[in-house]
Amino acid sequence: MVSADYTPTLGVLIPTLGAALIALTGAKRPNLREFWSMAAGVALCAAVARMAPAVMEGSGPECTLFSILPGLDLAFRVDAFGLLFAGGASVLWIVASCYSIGYMRTLAEHAQTRYFACFALAIAATMGVAFSANLFTLFLFYEGLTFVTYPLVGHKETAEARAGARKYVVYLLGAAKIGVLGALILTWNLAGTLDFRAGGILSSAQVDLDPAILTLIFVLFLFGFAKNALMPLHGWLPAAMVAPTPVSALLHAVAVVKTGVFSTLRVFLFVFGAGTMREVGGGTIAMVAAMVTILVASLLALAQDNLKARLAYSTVSQLSYIILGAALLNASGVLGGVAHITNHAVSKITLFLCAGSIYASTHKTEISQLSGLGRRMPWTMGAFALASLSIIGIPPTSGFVTKWNIAIGSVGAGNYAVLAVLLTSSLLSAAYLGPIVYKAFFEPAAADDGAVREVPWMVVPLVCCAVASLLLGIWPDPVVDLAGKVMP
Repeated sequence: MVSADYTPTLGVLIPTLGAALIALTGAKRPNLREFWSMAAGVALCAAVARMAPAVMEGSGPECTLFSILPGLDLAFRVDAFGLLFAGGASVLWIVASCYSIGYMRTLAEHAQTRYFACFALAIAATMGVAFSANLFTLFLFYEGLTFVTYPLVGHKETAEARAGARKYVVYLLGAAKIGVLGALILTWNLAGTLDFRAGGILSSAQVDLDPAILTLIFVLFLFGFAKNALMPLHGWLPAAMVAPTPVSALLHAVAVVKTGVFSTLRVFLFVFGAGTMREVGGGTIAMVAAMVTILVASLLALAQDNLKARLAYSTVSQLSYIILGAALLNASGVLGGVAHITNHAVSKITLFLCAGSIYASTHKTEISQLSGLGRRMPWTMGAFALASLSIIGIPPTSGFVTKWNIAIGSVGAGNYAVLAVLLTSSLLSAAYLGPIVYKAFFEPAAADDGAVREVPWMVVPLVCCAVASLLLGIWPDPVVDLAGKVMP
């Protein structure tokens, strides 16, 4: 790389500076501490937006910070895919920060300074992944994200929280060290570079020499990026539900799982490329893994009475739409999969923020306890209902845009099994989300339920996210235009 435009580094530097200011301010001045969190979010969003015109013209900023070895660089480059991911994460950080203020204060949570600082560092690592120019840079920030979110998962410091945090770290660090690092070394030896390139860096000539090695590399990447929650390496995600609800929203919508699927698609399209993936059977392998995960996780969601657990298994299922769409290796499928990174984010963060609002106002955690709650918490449960429609894929919500494009891609590829999975999973989504809405609005409340008050600092962000899930269905162009530029 020759360019010296260091604009992409702002994506990492702004939230890192925010984390430092949060830590220096500490608990003695909570208003200032939380101001830094919001201010950093706004500044980051502005910095990401500033890169958009150049990316849309095909000349995104790029820079190399330093070289470890010839061809092994710590480098950043902003393209349409990275901009779409970073844009969604930066906007949702503002939403999650606003919500966190209401949540943490209402419940008088301990260690709030650590919480807000780690939250900011998690966004910094996410931006590093989004703007990585090569596998080496992506791997460093991917691993960094695991470390800085560990204190968030174990925030409550109970025995259950520590156990969940340990499982989280063991799964993600173990899979990355065995899978991703091994695949990275093999890729370096075969291709002589780790730079992302449209159409891939692993060529047909390398397939002819040793197809088995390339298939192994593909499988190591696919399951090594365990943040994508493909079965059977999904167990860390339900275990991480011991964290406070805003952390769950961070895990499921803004940063962690989205980093997993983003990294997986980077490998599909910019390391292997569509041609090489077809030759080594990568598309079929990824498709089967995704379809199994979608259906099994949906069935497991049906069996959960705990609201956050049901939403966790829903996330496991919904994430695989992203991999499924990309595995079709045609323009419509990839567009649907990439667009779902954003579309799922705004819908799923709404559901988790609603779960936190319910807990903060009523201390209820089980679905069986939610009868009649819609009349007491109309804004929260109304937002939950709207986001549920998006997860199911009902028009005109954003979830429909995803499923429509993946369906078009499956028909174009002549793969009707994918179409059947899409329809079945929509029915299963309705089966595990519909009863929650029904209980809240159409069943009588328990006689011993007292007065319930919604917290404005929490309600406003979740309503905004719910409305966004509708607007991105009515007007999908901002997401679809960027997603359409991802397929080489």
